[in-house]
Amino acid sequence: MSNVAITDQPVLKLQNVESAYGPIKAIRGVSLQVRRGEIATVLGSNGAGKTTILKTISGIIDPRKGSIEFKGTDITARDPALIVRQGLSHVPEGREVFPLLSVHDNLLMGAYTRTDRDGVATDMEAVYSYFPILRERASQDAGLLSGGQQQMLSISRALMARPDLILLDEPSLGLSPKLTKEIFEIVVRINRERGTTILLVEQNANMALNASDYGYVLENGRIVMEDTCANLREKDDIKEFYLGLKDDGVRGERRWKKKKTWR
Repeated sequence: MSNVAITDQPVLKLQNVESAYGPIKAIRGVSLQVRRGEIATVLGSNGAGKTTILKTISGIIDPRKGSIEFKGTDITARDPALIVRQGLSHVPEGREVFPLLSVHDNLLMGAYTRTDRDGVATDMEAVYSYFPILRERASQDAGLLSGGQQQMLSISRALMARPDLILLDEPSLGLSPKLTKEIFEIVVRINRERGTTILLVEQNANMALNASDYGYVLENGRIVMEDTCANLREKDDIKEFYLGLKDDGVRGERRWKKKKTWR
């Protein structure tokens, strides 16, 4: 959990949002909010619709129903470039760096909306302090970085826009447990030191719940549970299905599917 003073004012608010890929509904009536200064997380199994939520917020996918507000302004189905200029950065699943550009130039691409050269230079130094390896590799093509280093670069590139909100999609994907821990420690540090609000999508529920303030549980495109992360960690279904803390011979996932209800 972060130590930032969290306000009751939502920086992001989704109301009854529905998105689809052709005839297939990916998210169904999703309503959630992220308060300024907090780290919020969306938990869910693979295919639950977590990534679709982030893509819908950032304008990559247009919702079929519902509304999205960012800092009190309706951004529903707005152009992604305009959303970025309003202060929202999206770190996509799979990192997606510019492989033929240097690390330094990738970071400058994150600041393309800015004209304050001194501020950009200051933020460049800040991200190098978070991820010193990027300073060492500044002139290297991003495509030659390891997967963990590319994840560091993706997060840093988002920070270069000096956003009010970062959408962070599966930062642990394909990384070792040690590197995952390091990435999450930096994410919490960014939130604490810069006051950056973060909406995190993550399959590693243990890491996500420990790093975040508030959580939503997504199943089959619907929010089925929400609470503070401290409370979610104590719920039996979360322990069994996501954390694996109870074992009586039946895997949590199988038990949940058999019951088909959440306590």
